Amino acid sequence: MLQYMIILLDDTSTSFCHYGVNKTGRRLISLDHLRRGIRFAMVENLTLQMVYPDYELPAEYHEAIDTIDHSNIVPSALGRDADVIVLDGWDAVPPSDGVAVIRTSLAHLLKHAATVGDWLARLTRLNIVITDVERMTEADCDEYRAFLSQVGTAIERLYVNGRSPQLNTLTDRMMLTAMNNCGAGDTCVTLAPNGKFYVCPAFYYEDEQDCVGDLDTGLDIKNKQLYRLDHAPICRKCDAWQCRRCVWLNRKTTLEVNTPGHEQCVAAHLERNASRELLQRIRRQGTFMPDRPEIPEIDYLDPFEAMHKA
Repeated sequence: MLQYMIILLDDTSTSFCHYGVNKTGRRLISLDHLRRGIRFAMVENLTLQMVYPDYELPAEYHEAIDTIDHSNIVPSALGRDADVIVLDGWDAVPPSDGVAVIRTSLAHLLKHAATVGDWLARLTRLNIVITDVERMTEADCDEYRAFLSQVGTAIERLYVNGRSPQLNTLTDRMMLTAMNNCGAGDTCVTLAPNGKFYVCPAFYYEDEQDCVGDLDTGLDIKNKQLYRLDHAPICRKCDAWQCRRCVWLNRKTTLEVNTPGHEQCVAAHLERNASRELLQRIRRQGTFMPDRPEIPEIDYLDPFEAMHKA
């Protein structure tokens, strides 16, 4: 059931997920489309996320946006307060006690374990998005495993010292009791500057014709059951609950929106296993989430391989 809507305020609105923004010309959503999008959200009782470009919007846009409860996703270059700040690189200074996203290639990420640890000492939450996870190799897996262990040591130290930062790739799995994926096409939909709906921003930037309705005719998601977890035969039985299960990346790598590629699964299970180790290490320091069971040990990184063995 639909619960959220993302509104891209401009063609150059910042990306906070796997997709890149390939449009360089500014195209601000019309005030009429913005107001109608807000009205649609009100009627459907949807939670709104506004995604901003790196320039200040006209005053009348802020007035319209402030007519409804919402969260703001803002590039750090804009230099304004936000619910989520998208950092513009590894030299950025994240906000104290804020929520931030860093989009990065795997190669750059592996060089910045210490930086992630420093950021977590400042932030309430950090989301890491690996923009080229579909190209992860076996050699990369070993390096990513070492990276997660190093960051886990920093998180353990912070927890012992009384801080409890959240990192999507390590602490989410410790807290979750079920899958917590992005929900694009199922619980979430996107309104683009052209007044049309898309499964998520990635589908808009890849192909503007790939829409799922508009403000005039409403939503029309074909085979929408395929975006639901209960129609994903592998994912619904998986316990890498922190995995984003990106439907755009799924389609890109397997041609099926409900079937992740090998690399996405492997990365998620490396994170799951690192979360298991981190939970055990924190519990050696004292009582921690006593109501949560241990994360079970597994002997695979790709559920498809486990099914094949069975």
